[in-house]
Amino acid sequence: MKFSLTSFFSGLVFGIGLLVSGMANPEKVLGFLDLAGLWDPSLALVMVGAIGVGLVGFLIAGKRTVTLFGSPIRLPTATQIDKRLVLGSITFGVGWGIAGFCPGPALVAIGAGETKALVFVVSMVAGMAIFEMFERSMQASRQTARRGI
Repeated sequence: MKFSLTSFFSGLVFGIGLLVSGMANPEKVLGFLDLAGLWDPSLALVMVGAIGVGLVGFLIAGKRTVTLFGSPIRLPTATQIDKRLVLGSITFGVGWGIAGFCPGPALVAIGAGETKALVFVVSMVAGMAIFEMFERSMQASRQTARRGI
């Protein structure tokens, strides 16, 4: 129960922060991404603030082995920049630039009644499902090839 309440209030604070900062407003996000037009740099400050808070969190977590609730801390260990990471980053950036949403703010915008956000999230989930089907198909092909069938 304690974990659920912590998760709820963390999500609530995050969602309110996204609304207050304008990150759930696609027009504001697209204004930030429009470097050649009327660029709105205000979201850069939001990002710098978020990076600062995240950095402090990772520094603290890096010195601990368990969370405050006793669960093991599993920080990412991958350090290699590979083709999948680059292509995923490009795909994320293009989707963000086209729609003006990324996953967290899109969920907040759905709660605020933004229909475009609902279309974005449904499309995002469909893309994730297609990727998962493709990954499973590729994995099955690799296993078949290893067995020499």
